[in-house]
Amino acid sequence: MLIVVVRTLILYALVVLVLRLLGKRQIGQLQPFELVVVIMISELAAVPSEDVGIPLVSGIVPILVLLLAGATLSYFSLKSEKARAILCGTPTVLIDKGRIVERELERNRYNLSDLLEQLRLKNVPNVADVEYAILETNGEVSVIPKAEKRPSIPEDFQISPKDEGLPIPLVMDGKVHIENWNQAGVNAAWLEAEIKKHNLQGVEQVLLASIDASGTLFVQENRRKKILH
Repeated sequence: MLIVVVRTLILYALVVLVLRLLGKRQIGQLQPFELVVVIMISELAAVPSEDVGIPLVSGIVPILVLLLAGATLSYFSLKSEKARAILCGTPTVLIDKGRIVERELERNRYNLSDLLEQLRLKNVPNVADVEYAILETNGEVSVIPKAEKRPSIPEDFQISPKDEGLPIPLVMDGKVHIENWNQAGVNAAWLEAEIKKHNLQGVEQVLLASIDASGTLFVQENRRKKILH
């Protein structure tokens, strides 16, 4: 039994490492050749972990070969537009200026119900309001509304809003992030005083405290800690 556990942990660690080396993309964002590599790796790892009669190296070597093959194809798709078109395909226009392109739906085996569902998910339920709908190579549908139907942006009103930046976390789940204090321009005394303004006794009662570029502090109480106390 111990041998099975050790073999499984080794293969698990190897698969995690291989997937990390292949890149940080979700399953829905993988190109076809990348998805094939992931599926085959999972199958190859499962066999030697279940059968101790199969040498461990018989599972490790094919996984490393698939890693090399996947990395090689990714390199070619990155460097060559022609290789990228062959390996990943090319985007397809499904809606052109408010008109559904039926031949492209048929060619890509993409039914009308799925297309309408994707439009609803993009908050553009009316086909007539769509300038272009493009089926991307990863299977996602990009929707570009017509100019008069798209949401307004500050540029439409000749407004230049200030850069809001990213909020800086100061306390997370009762633990202070001192490394962020210099960047935020705060200190312990200031933070303690601000937390007390929210009727909290200390950082241990804070779920999240963060400060934005304007200097506004957001504080949310950790109710679980309050109940325990």
